[in-house]
Amino acid sequence: MTQSLVERIRDAVTDIRGSLTENADLSKITWFRVGGPAEALFMPADAADLAGVLAALGDDVPVMVLGLGSNLLVRDGGVPGLVIRLSGRGFGQVEVTGDHTIHVGAAVPDVRLAKAAGEAGIAGFSFYRGIPGCVGGALRMNAGAHGGETKDILVQAHAVDRKGNQHVLSNADLGYAYRHCSAPKDYIFTKAIYRGAAGDPADLLTEMDEVARYREEVQPVKERTGGSTFKNPPGHSAWRVIDEAGFRGHRVGGAQMSEKHCNFMINVDGATGRDLETLGETVRAGVKAHSGIELEWEIKRLGIFRPDESVIPLMGQS
Repeated sequence: MTQSLVERIRDAVTDIRGSLTENADLSKITWFRVGGPAEALFMPADAADLAGVLAALGDDVPVMVLGLGSNLLVRDGGVPGLVIRLSGRGFGQVEVTGDHTIHVGAAVPDVRLAKAAGEAGIAGFSFYRGIPGCVGGALRMNAGAHGGETKDILVQAHAVDRKGNQHVLSNADLGYAYRHCSAPKDYIFTKAIYRGAAGDPADLLTEMDEVARYREEVQPVKERTGGSTFKNPPGHSAWRVIDEAGFRGHRVGGAQMSEKHCNFMINVDGATGRDLETLGETVRAGVKAHSGIELEWEIKRLGIFRPDESVIPLMGQS
């Protein structure tokens, strides 16, 4: 009888301290509330626990990482291999030290980091108040908003690679550009060190409240969404080229481009992963045909399609 992936891992690593679950339902932890199961879901107790499991995995086992599930679309066929999610218990520390410095775990929500910085009188973090993700995701994509980016305040990041080796990377090592990080794709970020500047706590918290109010006014934050769907093309705003191509409110099955902010896909009526990805590809094709601009996905797509399924643009349909 063929061993399951969970059985293989447990045989190879006898001292796992985190949780390891077979056929875990990922739709419960993604903001879109869609997608099939993970073949195996591992929530490590700490960086050493993570490194031990990765070191024991064969090269044939795919490894995927998810954070809060905000900027993520899981396909309906599920995710083969090992899916890793860092727990708040093991990777949720926030420690403010001297010189306006903050040590933070990769599972900490960006909003919590912003609040901790504000309360400590550390400026430079307010933009994180408007980002619906966690520190690990922010490190991976150089997350930014409202004129600020991760690269502006990051000092150092810690990561574990596919072989279980632990690394410490400087800001320069990460090769940051717009929504881009050049760290190897198999690096899993575990914690970071940030440094800001002196600021008045009351002023900083007021600034964050303004960021939150603005976000609620212009984005569908109370819907089942994954945040910004596409990166801004050079010299353009993604929402504007989508709007000009006529895709505000465009719908495929239970998925729709938001009427409020048309660079946000939302699950309005029992959408499947296929509905959402087909909608996104339809918008990409339509914008390309209208303006010649090729949109690049900002949302990360994981997993496989169901048998006999694929995603193709549905031009001319709604």
